[in-house]
Amino acid sequence: VQLQASGGGLVQAGGSLRLSCAASGSIFSINGMGWYRQAPGKERELVASITSGGSTNYADSVKGRFTISRDNAKNTVYLQLNSLKPEDTAVYYCYAEVVDLGLGDEDYWGQGTLVTVSS
Repeated sequence: VQLQASGGGLVQAGGSLRLSCAASGSIFSINGMGWYRQAPGKERELVASITSGGSTNYADSVKGRFTISRDNAKNTVYLQLNSLKPEDTAVYYCYAEVVDLGLGDEDYWGQGTLVTVSS
């Protein structure tokens, strides 16, 4: 199983970006999916998560600005980032709780995509 993240980049404060993360491989189903981020010198933190049924959870720092969604048919999770602030600058990592074709479950991570917000 592989997760491929994309969509990061450089944006001015107040701008928007959309991150995507597609899972591929021997997938039977995916339970939770989501995004973490890690800023320089800081610990990795949960940004947002979404269950297979569509229930979402957000870090307080991004509530009202970021929106997580998923397309179960495409095994893809998205993160819409609006009203970006310089403190949102970080490498964003996606993850997926995958049940594989052997019915084993394991968490997989994407390679990370850099979001840089200039002031």
